[in-house]
Formats: sequence, C-alpha cells, structure tokens
Amino acid sequence: MRRLLVAAVIFGAAQGAHAADMPDLPVLRGSLPEGLSTVRTVWQGYYIGGQASYGSVTSKPSPSLNSDLQSTVLPAAGGTYPWQPLGSASANDTGWGAFFGYNSQWDDVVVGIEGNYIHSGLNAVTSSTGYSPAGGIPTMTATSNATIRSTDFGSARLRAGYVIGCFLPYAFIGGGMGSQTVDRSVDATPKPYVALPNLQTSVTKTNLVYGYSAGVGVDVMLMAGLFLRAEYEYQRVTSTIESNINSARVGLGYKF
Repeated sequence: MRRLLVAAVIFGAAQGAHAADMPDLPVLRGSLPEGLSTVRTVWQGYYIGGQASYGSVTSKPSPSLNSDLQSTVLPAAGGTYPWQPLGSASANDTGWGAFFGYNSQWDDVVVGIEGNYIHSGLNAVTSSTGYSPAGGIPTMTATSNATIRSTDFGSARLRAGYVIGCFLPYAFIGGGMGSQTVDRSVDATPKPYVALPNLQTSVTKTNLVYGYSAGVGVDVMLMAGLFLRAEYEYQRVTSTIESNINSARVGLGYKF
C-alpha cells in the first residue's frame, strides 16, 4: 500500500512539472482561437458612383399609331393606299449614368435608399410596307414608320442586401420618370395630292414618361471605401408607349 502511495505522488509531481514547462495556449473554439473573429465589411454611410450599361428595349406601339398621318395622304389617281399596321419595335445599345445613396447596416444586413440615373441611346424602330395594284395604274406602295427613343430615366430605389466578406449581394425595387421621344412618318407612291388643308407626313413628339424598375446586383469592396458594382435591371415604362428594358450594368463607387 505504501509503495502505491509513493508511486502516485511521484507521478503527480512529474505531470505538474511537465505542465509547468508547457507554454500557454489559447483555448480553441471551432477552427479559430479565442478572441479571433472574421472582419465584417462596413457598408454604413453615404456613397456615390458612376456606371455604364448595355441594354435591350422592346416597345409596343399601337398598330394604328400613324392613322392620323395616313388620313392626310390620298392617292393621286384612284385606288387606296394599302396601309399596314405597325408591329413591336426593338433595339440594343449602350448607356452611362450615375448613382448615389445611403446604407444603414445591422450586423450583416444592409438596407438603404438610392438615386439612380441612366442615359442611353435605345432607338426602337418599327416599319410596315404595303403594296396594292390598282387596275392599269402603277403599283401603289404605302410605308409607315415609327422610332421610339428611350433616352433618360431617373429612379429612386429601395435596396436590401446581406454582407458576405467583402461582398454585398442585394436586390432592389424602384420607380421613376424619364424622357421618351417618338418620331413618326408615312410615305406613299405614287406621290399623293393634297385633298385636305394640311398634308402632314411626319411628326416628332417628346413625352415625360413614368415607370418602375427591379433587379439584383452585387457591390464588392476593393479598398478604403472604393467598391465595384455589377447588376441587372428590368425597367418598364407603362405610360404613352409601353416599353420594356433589360440592362446589365457595371459601376465604380466610393463609400464615405
């Protein structure tokens, strides 16, 4: 019995001496030492930036959009001009613009409001041509044209995102207003004569239009407040002539 007690005391003393020689080690929690945590990117605050875009537009004018111009054009000799209805119009082009806003951040959740502006050269064209023989006279041709130009659009957006490292993926919805110019014209062969007080074959009108937008994107913090942006936006103009615009955008911004 005495030998067992002596052996236990010697073993305990050896263990204590070995532990005393060991350096202090941090207590591990998962894969990170105690006191060490991931750094959360701060998106709180005001920001501003510039952007470039590439988009496509599809506009849906009324098939009888040019009926007022057609009514002023009468054939020179018998018969009637074979006016055809207009179809939808589409186009692709680039654009540029700017954005500014404010982010409010709670842990990894970011919400904010943003002003966004884009200037583009989207000129959607639709045209129709009809032919009609009329007895012994030359074939009668009637052409109807319309160009819908969507040039400027400014919107106010509500954004919500989630911080993942230096990335901020987000979604947004918004509404705004812009400028839409419609160029309309008609032409006929053989050339018409003037049977009405005013022969009008072309007209241009610019309208203030309203619409809404929605989309998704991601901001990437590069360094010291400088961030890169990539996003997709769907935009619909519902007044005057309905237009649907899909665009991809890249931008560079700075958070103060």
